[in-house]
Amino acid sequence: MELIYWMDILGVLVFAISGTMIGIERQLDIFGASVIAFATAVGGGTLRDVLIGSTPVGWMKDPAYIYVIILGIFLALLFKKEFSMLSKTIFLFDTIGLGLYSIIGLKKALLFGMSPMVAVIMGTVSAVFGGVLRDILTNRVPLIFRKEIYAILCIIGGIVFLILNKFFDHDIINTYLTMGLVIFMRILVVVKKWSLPKIS
Repeated sequence: MELIYWMDILGVLVFAISGTMIGIERQLDIFGASVIAFATAVGGGTLRDVLIGSTPVGWMKDPAYIYVIILGIFLALLFKKEFSMLSKTIFLFDTIGLGLYSIIGLKKALLFGMSPMVAVIMGTVSAVFGGVLRDILTNRVPLIFRKEIYAILCIIGGIVFLILNKFFDHDIINTYLTMGLVIFMRILVVVKKWSLPKIS
């Protein structure tokens, strides 16, 4: 459980930075950017916890989550010029968050007795719903609804994790391998410009 907690904290941090950077990009004020950061950081985890019955949700029980979001906002504001010069910064933080939360959500759902199929879905919800909220609040079409391959990577990662855990009794190694796989696949998809066909 401790590994999941620290992974969750890291995921909150990177998504808070990602959300703040989007807020800055959309020229919001500091309050607006902070709202986007908060929604991005805990939106997916909040929905996951509500659906699996883990209430009050994580960030309501542990003030560390709020402090980490504030830290993420502070880092994004402090280094906004440096981050802005790196065109891939938001993508990088978003990708790391995707890899982290796809497995965090899955593992937490399994701890609460969910079936493997439901656990994979909860991992996907954890990873993408914060981004959906972020995009809606900043008047963008959510990435999950566009042709770019996104949520499917979380599903693949979740299935791979379950397979690894079935045949190899090394949970920590399997966790890091699967997170790395999701991150790698996401980068590969963007570099290769792979996408799903549009409905015509």
